[in-house]
Amino acid sequence: MAPWPAPSPPPPPPPPLAAPPPPGASAKGPPARKLLFMCTLSLSVTYLCYSLLGGSGSLQFPLALQEPPGAAAEPPPNPPPPSLPPPPVRLGAPSQPSAPAPPPPDNASRGEPPEPPEQPAAPGADGWGLASGGGGARDAWLRNPLAPGEMITAQSALLEREAQESSTTDEELAGRRAANGSSERGGAASTPDYGEKKLPQALIIGVKKGGTRALLEAIRVHPDVRAVGVEPHFFDRNYEKGLEWYRNVMPKTLDGQVTMEKTPSYFVTNEAPKRIHAMAKDIKLIVVVRNPVTRAISDYTQTLSKKPEIPTFEVLAFKNRTLGLIDASWSAIRIGIYALHLENWLQYFPLSQILFVSGERLIVDPAGEMAKVQDFLGLKRVVTEKHFYFNKTKGFPCLKKPEDSSAPRCLGKSKGRTHPRIDPDVIHRLQKFYKPFNMMFYQMTGQDFQWEREEGDK
Repeated sequence: MAPWPAPSPPPPPPPPLAAPPPPGASAKGPPARKLLFMCTLSLSVTYLCYSLLGGSGSLQFPLALQEPPGAAAEPPPNPPPPSLPPPPVRLGAPSQPSAPAPPPPDNASRGEPPEPPEQPAAPGADGWGLASGGGGARDAWLRNPLAPGEMITAQSALLEREAQESSTTDEELAGRRAANGSSERGGAASTPDYGEKKLPQALIIGVKKGGTRALLEAIRVHPDVRAVGVEPHFFDRNYEKGLEWYRNVMPKTLDGQVTMEKTPSYFVTNEAPKRIHAMAKDIKLIVVVRNPVTRAISDYTQTLSKKPEIPTFEVLAFKNRTLGLIDASWSAIRIGIYALHLENWLQYFPLSQILFVSGERLIVDPAGEMAKVQDFLGLKRVVTEKHFYFNKTKGFPCLKKPEDSSAPRCLGKSKGRTHPRIDPDVIHRLQKFYKPFNMMFYQMTGQDFQWEREEGDK
C-alpha cells in the first residue's frame, strides 16, 4: 500500500498593519483614499465660502440704491440668513447705510439716480405745469428736488410738441416714444432704470379740452405716481396690439407707486369701458369735466389753429340755424353730453371707482382739486397750494417748486388760446340744448357743477 501524502505546510501569517505616517510625512495610499480626502477638503472649503458670503443681501438691491463711493462699507454684525429677502424699498424712503456715510444726493435718498444741474428755463415759457426747456417746438419738463421729505420725483420727460388732448396717430406715438427714450438716456428727468413695468392702476379717461393735461402734470409731481406723458390710445385705437404692448408703454415703477396714463377719448369710446373692465375691474377712473359750451368752443379753437380753412363755429354747430336744430353728431357738441357717455361706464364700474374733477375749480382752486385726486388714489397729500402760482396773462395756474426763487413755469403756448368771438345767440341756444343733459349728469354723479349759475352770472 502507498503511504499517505505529507500534510501541506500552514499558510504564512498576514503582514502586520502599517503604522500611520508621522505628522508632516507624505501620505502614500491607494488612489481611492486620496480622492476621498480631496473631496472632503473641497466640500469643506466650499461650505466655508458659502457660510461667509451667503448672508450678504446687498446685491439684491438696485445698483442706484447702494452707498455712494467713499462711504464706509463694513458688513453688518449679524447678517440675516440667505433665505430671508431684503426689506422692500419704496420711493421716498432713504436707503439705510450699514455704517456712517456722507449724506447722499437728494434723489439718492429716495432711491433715484441723481439729477444733473438744473438748466434755466427759456424766457417766455407759458402754460400749465413745470417749465419748458429750450423753447422752440418741444418742451422738456424738468423735475427738481424740493425740501427734504417733499421731493419731486423725477418723471419720464417727454420732448413733445403740443401735448394734444385730441387723437394721437400711430406715427406721433412712435415718434414721441422715441423722444422719450432719448430723454431717459439723458437721465435728467427720466424714469429710473429699475423697477418693473406694470399695467396702470388709474386712468384719466376724459374729457378732451377739459383740463386733463393740467391734471396729469400736477399729479406727476407726486413722488408716488408714475405716468406716461403721451396718450397711448390703447383702448380705442391700439387694442389689437395686446396688453403686453400696453404694459411696455408704461414707465417703470417701484412697489407702492401708482402707474397712470391719460387718454381723454376713452370717455366717449363705446368699447372702452368693457375693455378696461376686462383688464382690471378694480381700476380707478378720473374724469375732468367742464362747462360743455365752453368746452365745445375750446375744442373748435384747437381745430381752427391747425385748419384755418374750416367753417365757422356757428355753421358747424347747427343742422338748421333758423329752426335752432343743434348738430349733435359734431364731435365738439357730442363730447359735452356727459350723461350719455357716463351711462355706458356705469354698466361696468360703480360710481365709487370714478372721480369727477371740475375743470373750472382746477383753475380757481387747483390745490383743492388735487387734494381730492390724491385722496382718491390713496396717496399722501404732497401736491399742495405751495406748488401753484396763478398766471394772470394765461388766466390759469402754473406749477412752481416750493422754496425756489425762480419764476413759475407753465405748459406750452397751445394751452390758453384766445377763443374766437361766438354769436351770443348761438351760445344761448347751446346752453338751452345742454341744460337737460347737465341736470341728468348732476343727478347721476351726485355733484352740482353749477354751470347754469355760471352762465347766468355772465
